[in-house]
Amino acid sequence: MVVTLSRILPDLSKLELLDGTNFKRCSQKLLIFFEQLDVDYVLFTDPPKIPHQTTDASTAIVTASHTETDRPNDELKAKYERDNKTVRGHLLNHMTNTLFDLFVNQKSAKEFWNTLEMRYGGDDEGRKKYVVGKWL
Repeated sequence: MVVTLSRILPDLSKLELLDGTNFKRCSQKLLIFFEQLDVDYVLFTDPPKIPHQTTDASTAIVTASHTETDRPNDELKAKYERDNKTVRGHLLNHMTNTLFDLFVNQKSAKEFWNTLEMRYGGDDEGRKKYVVGKWL
């Protein structure tokens, strides 16, 4: 399957690496990039759930209509997993080595993003209070 992009994507090679002090700026640039790729939903939604099929003798009969309804779910799950890998890869590629080592084992881009926001997202409020306090 060949996919061609008709959109112009930003050059992320010039984006400064996320080191914790520049989270607001870097996160906004990455979010814009993910929106352009149409993969930003991975950061805010849970993965699609696929119903678990049992092999019990009483439920062993699977109708054709049931398997047909599972096909779109399988495609959604596969798309989500592919997009999750894309987002996770870009996030890891745009952070310093110390942060990379901390987050490399996380497989969910949503959990990854939430952890970054919790750890570094509130820092701006502290800086603003400091600057305003110093100014006053």
